[in-house]
Amino acid sequence: MALIAVAIKLESRGPVLFRQRRRGLNLAIIDVLKFRTMRVLEDGNAIEQAHAEDPRVTRVGRFLRRTSLDELPQLFNVLEGTMSLVGPRPHALAHDQQWSDLVKTYGVRHQIKPGITGLAQVAGFRGEVNSESDIAARVAQDVAYIRNWSLGLDLKIILRTIGAVLSGKNAH
Repeated sequence: MALIAVAIKLESRGPVLFRQRRRGLNLAIIDVLKFRTMRVLEDGNAIEQAHAEDPRVTRVGRFLRRTSLDELPQLFNVLEGTMSLVGPRPHALAHDQQWSDLVKTYGVRHQIKPGITGLAQVAGFRGEVNSESDIAARVAQDVAYIRNWSLGLDLKIILRTIGAVLSGKNAH
């Protein structure tokens, strides 16, 4: 993590860590930590999702996003108790409101702590949301995780996360 922090500081000005408000357990607002990968620090009512070839992403940021190393600071969220290793991925507040209006079961996701990784991510639903069906499919995976939770399922998701990260699919 120290080497990543140095790389970020050497490449661009600004903080090493990025904090973004998201909803956690029981709709509580939490500050999710990530390594800064962009030239902007968006955390308002309108947030543009990162996309392939996004000009806001730095060179170091591209590597961090492709390898998911930008998510490592969320281990501090886990230690403070606002996140788990496995659970539904939290979304930025602006997207959370937008998507809860589109998908009836969206709120179920807030019945447990959000995770650094989750069933939706290892099932191929990570990255940019381009349509209502994209978010509906992601939420369906989150709901399935909540309904079928077990320690064994968490361990399978953690192992499958390694494959998802190595593939780099939809990581931008």
